[in-house]
Amino acid sequence: MTLQISATNPEHPALLLELPWHIPLEEWPEEYLVPLPRGISRHVVRYARAGEETVAAKELAERPALREYELLRTLDRLGIPAVDPLAVVTGRTEAGGSPLEPVLITRHLGGSLPYRSMFETTMRPGTVHRLMDALAVLLVRLHLTGFAWGDCSLSNTLFRRDAGAYAAYLVDAETGELHPRLSDGQRAYDIELARVNISGEMLDLEAAGALHPSIDPIAFGVEIEERYQGLWTELTRTSVYPAGKHHYMERRIRRLNDLGFDVAEMQISHSDHGDTVTFVPKVVDAGHHQRQLLRLTGMDAEENQARRLLGDLESWMATQDDYAPGDRHGARTEVLAHRWVREIFRPTVRAARDRVPARMDAAELYHELLEHRWYLSERAQHDIGLDAAVEDYVRKTAAADDTCT
Repeated sequence: MTLQISATNPEHPALLLELPWHIPLEEWPEEYLVPLPRGISRHVVRYARAGEETVAAKELAERPALREYELLRTLDRLGIPAVDPLAVVTGRTEAGGSPLEPVLITRHLGGSLPYRSMFETTMRPGTVHRLMDALAVLLVRLHLTGFAWGDCSLSNTLFRRDAGAYAAYLVDAETGELHPRLSDGQRAYDIELARVNISGEMLDLEAAGALHPSIDPIAFGVEIEERYQGLWTELTRTSVYPAGKHHYMERRIRRLNDLGFDVAEMQISHSDHGDTVTFVPKVVDAGHHQRQLLRLTGMDAEENQARRLLGDLESWMATQDDYAPGDRHGARTEVLAHRWVREIFRPTVRAARDRVPARMDAAELYHELLEHRWYLSERAQHDIGLDAAVEDYVRKTAAADDTCT
């Protein structure tokens, strides 16, 4: 049997060839492995170094490996938060010639954690609620694209910090199915699975003493259903407005924008008597603030990070003599946005990162600096400025690190 590596990038096969494919994943030597926290999986999973990449290797049968690889590639094209598929390795054999299961290779999602690692220290209920919010948003985004997950759970999700909240990423697409559109029954099945799985995972944490005593595992399973239904209804409900009240539709679209979604296609119809207008968002795309930040600055960030950075950008632009508020989407705004990146964002991040460990991406670090500035300004009853906030943040972070060591 010949070893074969099917990859999305021509550079990856050469890098992946350095890994010991003739050894079962469970027995890979430590020299190849990267010590990162792993979630619970029905398959053997290992993190390894391939050139400059940190990759996740999952051992499973050939047919599901190839199927999941293609599903993850499709989700990537659709812009759904999921792990990035790199390759499938087939034709593996041990030194004696015995066949080994194929391996699905995905890129490690930097800055992410499985939920069990997050519960190593008891999480406050408010933080757990934010995890549920992130998972509900992910499930809604999947369903809007016609993807039935088939195994929604905390174990099959990775979480990244997102400006005080969390962003959820799909990890395991093995049971997923992509359709042109999901029926109510298909969505209900996914939600029911999510409720049961999450309640079970919370019960496991409770049994291990890792759950805050005020958290009811069963209630949290129900919560994901309630949060999902509320968001789904807001994104898809039909609105009927008095004729001529076009600002009502604009207000609905702005509300969806505030939730982080754009209305890409809509259906508007008048009643037979012409006294009412029916408005239905037909196609809703997530990532409103991400796209706006990317267009203005070229920066790619999580949705809440993008919202926070856009707020700071607009506040800064308002202090510039050549800012024209009515031209916020014009060329002049883009010039100012790139000036903000060059003169404010990058120097601020660099000033902090050069003196504290790089434990988070630039957008999250800038968010923390803005939060620290707000806290200090509230205490001082006046704006202390970013430079003073950076100095105080660095000093306190360094002191906390010294205490920990």
